[in-house]
Amino acid sequence: MSTDQDVQRATLGELVELAGRLAIAGERRILGLTGAPGAGKSTVAGQLVDALGPERAVLVPMDGFHLANEVLIDLGRLDRKGAHDTFDDGGYARLIAAIHDQRPGDPIVYAPRFRREIEESIGSAIPVPSTVPLVVTEGNYLLMESDAWPAARSMIDEVWFLAPHTRVRHERLVARHEAYGKSHEDAEFWALGSDERNAALIGSTAGRADRILRLT
Repeated sequence: MSTDQDVQRATLGELVELAGRLAIAGERRILGLTGAPGAGKSTVAGQLVDALGPERAVLVPMDGFHLANEVLIDLGRLDRKGAHDTFDDGGYARLIAAIHDQRPGDPIVYAPRFRREIEESIGSAIPVPSTVPLVVTEGNYLLMESDAWPAARSMIDEVWFLAPHTRVRHERLVARHEAYGKSHEDAEFWALGSDERNAALIGSTAGRADRILRLT
């Protein structure tokens, strides 16, 4: 588990500058963002890609590899959706390897996208052109040391762990759950229950990150 002494405070502009150094024309780099639920991974990743522009960066979230609900029902894991064993970690690792090996002139690689409004993934929804030098990926389990997660990590050039204050994370999680139709009571139940159990596991991986960051 990280401590406040481990945390590097940075502005979004500074993170854009750091990410920009990885976007070298004619090459391929992969930047991973991880952190507990509500850490702001998808927001920051999207801001970095938007700031760099589509010629320099593309976003490929890990969430596209959620197992389908019918599979989770068969496995008895639907009530734990979002836990590390409710993802197709092998499929994610294979995609990251394909993206890592992609070179200018190679065919487009297509990645899946998770649609939260239907709680399912849509295949081949994100095109990754070979000419884009930086792929940004984000997800909870990039630094896990079990199953296929280490294989994916080995293909990622840098992983940044986002570490906002716990209160901020909880507020974001409750607001997110409410935005997708949960009552305030149910939103708090998920944010302080399942999400927080995942947060403890994910927090234990922070020491393996290249940077532990808190946006200022």
